[in-house]
Amino acid sequence: MNVRRPAVAGLFYPADSRQLANEVDALLREAARQPSAGLGAPEAEGARPPGRLEGLIAPHAGYMYSGPVAATAYRLAADSLESISRIVLAGPAHHVPFQGLAVPGVDAFATPLGEVAVDAEARERFTLLPGATVRDDAHADEHSLEVHLPFLQRILDDFSFLPVVVGDARVELVAGALEAAWEGEGTLLIVSSDLSHFLDYESARRTDVQTARAIEELRPDDIKPHQACGAVPVRGLLHVARRRRLSARRLDLRNSGDTAGPKGQVVGYGSFAFESDAARA
Repeated sequence: MNVRRPAVAGLFYPADSRQLANEVDALLREAARQPSAGLGAPEAEGARPPGRLEGLIAPHAGYMYSGPVAATAYRLAADSLESISRIVLAGPAHHVPFQGLAVPGVDAFATPLGEVAVDAEARERFTLLPGATVRDDAHADEHSLEVHLPFLQRILDDFSFLPVVVGDARVELVAGALEAAWEGEGTLLIVSSDLSHFLDYESARRTDVQTARAIEELRPDDIKPHQACGAVPVRGLLHVARRRRLSARRLDLRNSGDTAGPKGQVVGYGSFAFESDAARA
């Protein structure tokens, strides 16, 4: 079997399986105790009950920095296990420049917690879409998808998995591809993105609040590249969320100055849930 080996184990998260499992579980427990940390959910959130979980935005930095914020997203997903059987995970390219969207040709992705099989049938269907190609080089060193897998492995016993790296692509093309991949009962779409990069603490807070509001109000055109490294897949998700009449809910909004780093230059992190009205009371 052809397996993509972990590229950032021991760098972004522990390489030891027991240590990794313990760290992820601790992050999830802490997220359960503090569901609205930092600049988390707006005061108005309590005015409406959550709906059925359909999608997430979560960050992808090292766990010491963005892990607490990512955990708020995965803690919510853990409460929806009965409705999740398929994961579509999309994130930006950091290492290999290319046009369009790339899925891997490998059979599985490995982490210290084991292997996650790539859904071959979903991959075949995806490659028929405009702009979609098979490129293992785009995935080989890419961390934006890899860091999410240990969280998924700890909350889901069995799931199908389609990893998508987004390169230089028109937002409309990305939206169409994500919408096609999002089809099917039990599918959870996860878009991987950090927010502002290397601003001072207060500037980052102001910028990230603006970004969060644009996400909550499903305003894709108001999210610029400097506001999120995954701006293109985030904007694609927002286009689809508007068509599907989903609601976006902020789960957490912090930066590296809040979690584990200095405040002179920080990276912003946010987690957001996209929900349908079907399960609302």
